[in-house]
Amino acid sequence: MARARERGWPAPPEPLPLPVVDNHTHLETVVGWRAPGWDGTDESAPPSLAAQLERAARVGVPRLVQVGCDVAAVRWTDEVVREHAALLGAVAIHPNEAVLHAGVHEVAPDGLDPDPAPHHDLALDEALDLVARTARGNPRIRAIGETGLDFFRAGPRGREVQLEAFRAHVALAKELGLALQIHDRDAHDEVVEVLLRDGAPERTVFHCFSGGPGLAAVAAEHGWFCSFAGPVSFPSNEHLRDAARALPAELLLVETDAPYLTVHPHRGRPNAPYLLPGTVRALADARGADLAELCATLSRTSEAVYGAW
Repeated sequence: MARARERGWPAPPEPLPLPVVDNHTHLETVVGWRAPGWDGTDESAPPSLAAQLERAARVGVPRLVQVGCDVAAVRWTDEVVREHAALLGAVAIHPNEAVLHAGVHEVAPDGLDPDPAPHHDLALDEALDLVARTARGNPRIRAIGETGLDFFRAGPRGREVQLEAFRAHVALAKELGLALQIHDRDAHDEVVEVLLRDGAPERTVFHCFSGGPGLAAVAAEHGWFCSFAGPVSFPSNEHLRDAARALPAELLLVETDAPYLTVHPHRGRPNAPYLLPGTVRALADARGADLAELCATLSRTSEAVYGAW
């Protein structure tokens, strides 16, 4: 149990001076997290959704964008954003999910064999139709995402499928006047090419921004938003801090991408929206910005992208 506790939930950080928005989180996974070695005791049990939202609000994160990017998570997101005023939603079929829905089974650069689940029996066009129906039918769904390209986890045929699905999501976001949240892994040039060729939605967000100053310059040129997560705090990621310094403040957003990418020094432990203040402080430090001023700007930008909660 000692090891389980060590790898459990980090202590809450110092509250922020002004509220900010967690622009991208996967709460359906956060509330299902189990500490390694969990034995059913309350000490390491995962907090409920309501408890996680309360934890976040206490440290200055009272509003969140819940992202559902597989079939089950799309349906879950559709429900919870109706029930909780703190939440708005984004829905899509993740690029790696799109490959499996298309029946593509090839070993990608990550070296892993495909591992389809029963829900991948749903054809890709049907999964995309579910996203479209959900977004059209729920006014609290304010973004299409996360969608994009992940060339680390796709072989040649998988990349073709990801491009097809990405373009369909871009078209849907423009049709519905919604923001677009982009997943971009090892595919910066190709993502930009699609956005320029097809025309990016008015509010386009690079979720968990992973580029350097070059991609930041392209984003700034076109008015695309860049959302920074825990990796901006990792000591080795100076390129992310360089990118954050290069961007206009009004194009910055922050996120947890929980339960992944926990902010330093808690890397390797579970992530949740209540840990977002660590990323906000890392971003302020990188830019030499006043923390309260940055919080106010981030909040205004979030509302400009997603609307009122």
